[in-house]
Amino acid sequence: MKLDDKKTIFGWAMYDWANSAFATTIMAAFFPLFFKQFWSAGADPVVSTAKLGLANSIAGIAVALCAPILGAIADRGGTKKKFLLFFAFVGVVMTSSLYLVSKGNWPMAIALYVFAVVGFSGGNIFYDSLITSVASRKKMDSVSALGFSFGYLGGGILFAINVWMVLRPETFGFESAGEAVKISFLSVSIWWAVFSIPIFFFVKEPARAQGESTLNIAKAGFIQLKKTFQEIRNLKVIFLFLVAYWLYIDGVDTIIRMALDYGMSIGFHFKDLIVALLITQFVGFPSAIGFGYLGGKIGTKRAIFIAIAVYLCVSVWGDFMQSKNEFYILAMIIGLVQGGIQALSRSFYAKIIPVDKSAEYFGFYNMIGKFSVILGPILIGVTGLLVRSMGYGGHIASRISIASVSLFFIAGGILFYFVDEEAGREKARYLSEK
Repeated sequence: MKLDDKKTIFGWAMYDWANSAFATTIMAAFFPLFFKQFWSAGADPVVSTAKLGLANSIAGIAVALCAPILGAIADRGGTKKKFLLFFAFVGVVMTSSLYLVSKGNWPMAIALYVFAVVGFSGGNIFYDSLITSVASRKKMDSVSALGFSFGYLGGGILFAINVWMVLRPETFGFESAGEAVKISFLSVSIWWAVFSIPIFFFVKEPARAQGESTLNIAKAGFIQLKKTFQEIRNLKVIFLFLVAYWLYIDGVDTIIRMALDYGMSIGFHFKDLIVALLITQFVGFPSAIGFGYLGGKIGTKRAIFIAIAVYLCVSVWGDFMQSKNEFYILAMIIGLVQGGIQALSRSFYAKIIPVDKSAEYFGFYNMIGKFSVILGPILIGVTGLLVRSMGYGGHIASRISIASVSLFFIAGGILFYFVDEEAGREKARYLSEK
């Protein structure tokens, strides 16, 4: 299995190009927008925010519970690409089905969205784990960053087209902006399906053991999962990193998923919010590559610390934000570090785990990520409802709830400080050779 091959790296990175359209157009932009203004028309904005937070949390729980088990089975059976194909298919079908949901039918919208997020997040378990079949340890920072930069560019291009469709529906022959939003759901599913093809052709993985049945692989996977869970508990570096990652990535993912909803709740026009998201996407493209380079120069750990510090400042500043120009500046700042913290966290983790158990260990990594998605949106929703119950207006409730996210960056940064990267690498090398 040849590492650092350009065609293989390209094929792997193209999946980020493919599925990032879901993250931008659906998760960050049009689903929150359409959910609040179409599927939950007439509802209290704070209540609809709580419903959206609950939907993200349900999807997070579903993936989190399955991730380590699926990863263990995939490692035993050499079936990472098959699992990736299955989850991508689920995501594509559920996303396209959002086109059929009628006005006011928020329960159906929530149900389809939850399954779509499961497809998106479940696929990422196996996509992330394939990096060990694509890049050497020396190249992991730059390859991981390349994937995220492809994601920002690909997701940004389709998002820009979809925004154009919504702002100028008559140009495309649509009757209204609402129809354009529904068509955008279909465009994301097509984009996701088509650009996923390269990873299945160009990326190879270790072959499945000859003569081993699917049932035996599943049994062995469960046994291996138990063993790995015990290993992680005793591997201080990996365990400490996962807890730190759980906390700081909670803040990152919560801001990604709830930023547009927050902007609408404090009175910004959706067109201004869409522009801000576009800024984040296109700033994120070169910045992700830049962070990969920065990680190679000053060390992955230091670069992640810089990103955490920036996010902490952003979460505090967001509480006092007043104008759309401030929102644009915040969007630009987030774009500078968002891809970087995601890419370098992935490559940092890949360096401290055994290569032959990458899907299983990344199952735990993604499980932690999904549990963080559970906590963040719930914290925002509960905080907003609590403040609202105390007699404060919706604007004040929304501002206080977004400020609460800063707690995750503070706690995550403190724990990450104590993660010994070199000790983790040595232990991973020992376990791989064992």
